[in-house]
Amino acid sequence: MKLNKYAWIAMLALSIVSCSSNDDEAISGEGNLIVEFDNAYAGSDLLLNASTYNAVDTEKIKISAVKYIVSNIKLEDENGHVYTVPKNESYFIVDESSESSQMIDLSGVPAGNYTKITYGIGVDQEKYLEGAEGQGDFLTQAQEAGMMWSWQAGYKFLVYEGVYTSENTTAETAFAFHMGSHGSSVDNYKEVSLTFPTIARVRTDLSPIVHVVVDLDHILNGTTQFMLDDASQIHVDAVKSPQIATNASGMFTVHHIHN
Repeated sequence: MKLNKYAWIAMLALSIVSCSSNDDEAISGEGNLIVEFDNAYAGSDLLLNASTYNAVDTEKIKISAVKYIVSNIKLEDENGHVYTVPKNESYFIVDESSESSQMIDLSGVPAGNYTKITYGIGVDQEKYLEGAEGQGDFLTQAQEAGMMWSWQAGYKFLVYEGVYTSENTTAETAFAFHMGSHGSSVDNYKEVSLTFPTIARVRTDLSPIVHVVVDLDHILNGTTQFMLDDASQIHVDAVKSPQIATNASGMFTVHHIHN
């Protein structure tokens, strides 16, 4: 019986070592991680030009365009190690009218168990100050997507457009929120950090999807409330645009992870 007992212990120890070895092998190398941006409104799926949503007070809106810039993505694993996506590969435009733009595929991510993501909304001053030549292909992408006023005026970090009605405005009236930085005087670039509800397991043969829900209700109804009757066209405003930037930075939540 003792021999059988010791043999069982030896087999268990060998099994543990083998599992540990397999785990070490499983988390070596590189893989992909996909970040999915799922635009919504107050818990409902976002439908452009179709659904009417409650805004602030009696105002109701119908949304026609939603675009925003996501940049400078960093991933943190369970041990606190941070992987930073190379800067020149880390600028993306999420456009509700383009389904493919809502899935950001990050390649070359070190295999690991990731628990947190950090990214910027907009283009940081460091990148902008590299000049037009330093923007690479992203400058052309932004121009084609309507995400720039001009090179001198800078990038639009957020485009949010549609029509609204209210108790006082019964006819559908256009609104447009275009938010960006204002030179070096007003920097509206915001960083967002989100903790995952479960681990995202990046492996050479496993590409997790981080499902981020983006609640656009926060743009008008966040830290600062905006009544469209008071401000139906907000493009460049050194007072309101920082408030819009703060509202927009609060609209992101990691809903779940697909491993």
